Amino acid sequence: MPVEQPPGRQAAITLLESGELHVEGRLAEASNATFLCTVGDGGLSARCVYKPVRGERPLDDFPPRTLANRERAAYLLSEAMGWRIVPPTVLRDGPFGPGMAQLWVDADPAADVLAMVLRPDERLRRICVFDVLANNADRKGTHLLPLPGGHVQGVDHGVCFAQAPKLRTVLWGWRGAALEQEELDAVRTVRDAVEGRLGAELRDLLSRAEIGAIGRRAEGLLRAGRFPLPDPDRPALPWPPF
Repeated sequence: MPVEQPPGRQAAITLLESGELHVEGRLAEASNATFLCTVGDGGLSARCVYKPVRGERPLDDFPPRTLANRERAAYLLSEAMGWRIVPPTVLRDGPFGPGMAQLWVDADPAADVLAMVLRPDERLRRICVFDVLANNADRKGTHLLPLPGGHVQGVDHGVCFAQAPKLRTVLWGWRGAALEQEELDAVRTVRDAVEGRLGAELRDLLSRAEIGAIGRRAEGLLRAGRFPLPDPDRPALPWPPF
């Protein structure tokens, strides 16, 4: 059966939630069990990434069996910001048990992510803001997906939303720079949404303390009006960075 992208974002979400999941193979480079799958429903199909909870490696600084929830939470945060940084991501059952399924994204093969990071490319500013709010502990260059047409998405958000500061990222090109108005507006939207719809959506995914920390990070960004500086007392870069 030929695999095509579903027509429209809502169709993709519906397909991810209820389509039949077929494993094509395992992505061997991933640190946790990660499978490339086809998800189909009638004549409609798409590729997706499936990460079962049972395949998550235990981490010292994150509660066990929570990484799939954090991937879903990152998608909800992205949607609240209005920037669609994270591809559609759902929680569902699969061949190896419950986990997360995320729409597969084909990056632009002509894009040079290393050059984008070193330049730095202005298209990455939004992802930088997102990572601060999500407290992303692992923003590698290979987690950035430039798409044909110019939009850039990000994936692999299993180690986000810790209550304690853990920001580790390759996107330090704007450290200390002033936030632009649209960025401040998005942060303000998140701060307010944590007390409303976004907070309610996250309730079954993150702890109360972790949800509250999102609001505090948003408030801190609004007060500072600037991108943060690296913390000299902890690692600022993920390893490996790419």
